[in-house]
Amino acid sequence: MVNRRQFLKNTALMAGSLGLTLPLTAQATILKPPRLQSGMGVGLISPASATFLPEKIEIVQDAMKALGLIPYLAPHVLNRYGYLAGQDVDRAADINQFFADSRIQLILPIQGGWGCSRILPYLKYDLIQRNPKIIIGFSDITALLLAIYAKTGLITFHGPNGLTSWRSQQTQSFREILEQGKTVKYINTTHPEDSDRLMAVKNRLRIIRSGKARGRLIGGNLSVFSTLVGSPYLPDMKGAILFLEEVGENIYRIDRWLTHLKLAGVLAQISGFIWGQCVNCNPTEDYGSLTLEEVLRDHIEPLGIPAWSGAIIGHLEPVLTFPIGLNVEIDSAEGSIQLLESPVT
Repeated sequence: MVNRRQFLKNTALMAGSLGLTLPLTAQATILKPPRLQSGMGVGLISPASATFLPEKIEIVQDAMKALGLIPYLAPHVLNRYGYLAGQDVDRAADINQFFADSRIQLILPIQGGWGCSRILPYLKYDLIQRNPKIIIGFSDITALLLAIYAKTGLITFHGPNGLTSWRSQQTQSFREILEQGKTVKYINTTHPEDSDRLMAVKNRLRIIRSGKARGRLIGGNLSVFSTLVGSPYLPDMKGAILFLEEVGENIYRIDRWLTHLKLAGVLAQISGFIWGQCVNCNPTEDYGSLTLEEVLRDHIEPLGIPAWSGAIIGHLEPVLTFPIGLNVEIDSAEGSIQLLESPVT
């Protein structure tokens, strides 16, 4: 009788020979991309909103050269179709092309905005699985990162887009994870505005429930994450550590999306929860508006899992680099995320 491990291996081999991609729950291993090294190629893509000014491309090229990398422009990087960076099939084709290109080791979006979800059906996941590479970004890029991880098992990275600041702390995190492959421990640091204060005002930790938990780190932008529920592009969330962030949304919208995750059974599956930061997310002036703290308490506290809010994750600086799909240990009492293995080979 063939045991379960051998069955999965045989099934994976059969699927590969047929050009199929197994769902993540049926994969025997997680894929890690090779680590980034000086002189490697970085493919610059526009998978979401249009980039109207060539100068912005030049700025990102300069940043990549300063990192010791060789930038290559996707064929459709400056295309425009309304608010999108070209037609869906063309934006997807750029990603497929760079995964197939042996010169490229890092795939970097110029910016987010909106549009990644539209291209998910056009990506060649079998090609991506055969050519594991680093792909990174945040905000709308959440859809791209989660879909690739869900369909191929490839570790992806929630981190900078091309047009982020690339100041020292952001660059250090980027290098530690992608070049050095360190098993870092993330914990809130003092915000520059608080450096000469007696107390912390920015980056404050708020414990929802104390405790420790282990699991695969999965998450990103809340509104984008929520839209993937019910699709084949959301990873298996059983036992996962879920991290979420948002920007510029009314509190009732945050409540709506978290309610969706609750009703869909997503929140019931996770082993830990991290809320990053919600920049410019304030209660409305309407009488009786809930606060963000109240909404998080209502949805997360009853889960009985380690959870906290205020992590340095979101539309803020620095944009740190977090591996999606990697095993981590969290401690909500101190607001820490400890990587349990290197995210790159």
